[in-house]
Amino acid sequence: MARDSGTEALAELAQERVDHRFKGLPPDAAGLTVAELTAQRRNLFTGGFATPVLALSAERLEHNLALMETYAARHGLAFAPHGKTSMAPQLFHRQIEHGAWGITLAVPHQVWVARAFGIGRIFLANELVDAAALRRLAAELDADPDFRFVCYVDSVRGVELMDAALTEAGAGRPVDVVVELGAGAGARTGARTEEDCAAVADAVAGARTLRLAGVAGYEGEVPDADPERVRAWLRRLVALAVDFDRAGRFTGLAEVVLSAGGSAWFDAVADVFAEVPDLSLPVLKLLRSGAYVSHDDGHYREVTPFNRVPAEGALEPAFRLWTQVVSRPTAEQAFANAGKRDAAYDLDLPFAQVVRPSDGGPERPATGVAVSGLSDQHAWLRTAPEAELEVGDWVGLGLSHPCTSFDKWQLIPVAEADGTVVDYIRTFF
Repeated sequence: MARDSGTEALAELAQERVDHRFKGLPPDAAGLTVAELTAQRRNLFTGGFATPVLALSAERLEHNLALMETYAARHGLAFAPHGKTSMAPQLFHRQIEHGAWGITLAVPHQVWVARAFGIGRIFLANELVDAAALRRLAAELDADPDFRFVCYVDSVRGVELMDAALTEAGAGRPVDVVVELGAGAGARTGARTEEDCAAVADAVAGARTLRLAGVAGYEGEVPDADPERVRAWLRRLVALAVDFDRAGRFTGLAEVVLSAGGSAWFDAVADVFAEVPDLSLPVLKLLRSGAYVSHDDGHYREVTPFNRVPAEGALEPAFRLWTQVVSRPTAEQAFANAGKRDAAYDLDLPFAQVVRPSDGGPERPATGVAVSGLSDQHAWLRTAPEAELEVGDWVGLGLSHPCTSFDKWQLIPVAEADGTVVDYIRTFF
């Protein structure tokens, strides 16, 4: 799909009507278009927004986008951030505007979303063996000569299924594939040994509808990961690319794809990819980290490589979930109206950060307040003696795990530091 069509699709998002689908938005905004509501520049705290409401920081979002653009350029890396984090085409386009080569995705539905919004380069970090999806992929490739698509293969059986489905579909363009090297025994997907990888590459060479474009994998699955183990696996991946090149497996390509890089070890990827020797063709060193776009206050704050390389900068957590105290039954306990339906909790519980008093007083730290559990629609708050918390107060929660945060909200306000809402991010999960 041409970029112009994607621009039109983005414009159409702004013409969606605000209605019951979108939680947290001002009740009196029902019937307005998103563009009309945006133009009102309402304040998140005084403009009628209803709790619970998830917001993105406009300033921190822009900071994170710019930081990873600079990081990738500094290290000579192409960048295809993982779109499954946000599934937000508006953010896909902002990432591309900030230098991204394309977008990484995980399953066919995500590919169709990206294509509907004009994304022209997609890396599917998975093997694709579904015949119906392969038929549609063949049609997309044949209809748009500028569309670049690359996906994993990790088994001879997978190659056979892909070739059969694409042949039956009458595919005119071969599908570019990269052999996935597994991260070790007990890891997730990927061929387990170099010999297995060679067998998969041989199968690709015998398939009319596929073309071997490179090698890839995910270092985040290295067992008992530490810098030494991760770098050792990454060097295996580089060696595999070198061996395939020497064997003439990449003949006819314009470039070789070498891809890795989640959100916890991209510093190791940058270091090892800097060591790649000259091959017979240019190498597209493709980083795929996705959680950076919003970062978080939990898991990724702890594991981000910027903790190890602080001179390179620091990501900033951009999410805050606002919830309201609806019950204060004892001095040691309170309940707020955001729960599992609203907050990520698969890695860590939310973190109570700030309180906005219902009487309009100034925002203050959530001293003595901690989230001790979540029900479907309630946050259980443990309150120490020093906690100042009343029914009606708003509590701002930090979250852990961006992927699970995005997928609970269909339309997310983007607010400046003073609370002015300047945009709304639409997600498609």
